[in-house]
Amino acid sequence: MFEFIVIVESSADARTATKLAERVILEKVDWLELEYLSGIFCWSGLEEGTGCSCWKDIKDIVERAKESGIRLPKVIGHHGDSPLKADGAAARKVINLVRYLQKHRKIRAVLLIRDLDNQPERKAGLEQAAAGKSNGKSEDAPKLTIVIGTAERNREAWVLNGFMPQNPEEEQILAEIKAQLNFDPCLESHRLRSQSFAESDRMRNPKVVLEKLTGGDMDRERQCWEDTGLEILRERGIHTGLTDYICEVEEKLIPIMTE
Repeated sequence: MFEFIVIVESSADARTATKLAERVILEKVDWLELEYLSGIFCWSGLEEGTGCSCWKDIKDIVERAKESGIRLPKVIGHHGDSPLKADGAAARKVINLVRYLQKHRKIRAVLLIRDLDNQPERKAGLEQAAAGKSNGKSEDAPKLTIVIGTAERNREAWVLNGFMPQNPEEEQILAEIKAQLNFDPCLESHRLRSQSFAESDRMRNPKVVLEKLTGGDMDRERQCWEDTGLEILRERGIHTGLTDYICEVEEKLIPIMTE
């Protein structure tokens, strides 16, 4: 069995990103069944026994690795002639550590999942790190696939892309929100760009809209990315980064599953 390392901001992000990836894998690999996935690969964090790692913990994880005697290449703060953009240095630390861990673990890919929070430079930084050369990497080093998933503005926008009213009450709540916003927050969740919970802007905060639609029920949220058709998610997620993430999974993880 091989591992896919998952780097996220929260466990909710990990649940969303990994389940979506599993759905895409099952859609594209027709001979594969859900019950067989756990026998082929697992989702992991950088530290053994964990299901994912969070961006806020990367510095401490790398320090603990160094204290245990692991020698990692120093991260160079530029990519070609350009300085690394936001998250670029942290992502390179992740990749350097994963390269080392591949000596002892069957790691085939790392998923870098990040909320952009209106900061497009974060995606640019991740792309710089993914494109960078790994210091000291030998020709016979194991292959490492890097999948990037960036949510504009955040994970809740992806969840809203998958919200489908299930009863008259939900239809009524959605209609009221659409009237207030003058647009459909599920079809155009990328337009919900506020981070504020203040009354004047709260209805343009995707977290607020999602909670209003789902009542804060995580099981109801989960249905948005587990039950809504992938084609609908692809169509609605063009401006939230969801479509790009699904494409990344198709292009980079499917070849691993079929090799």
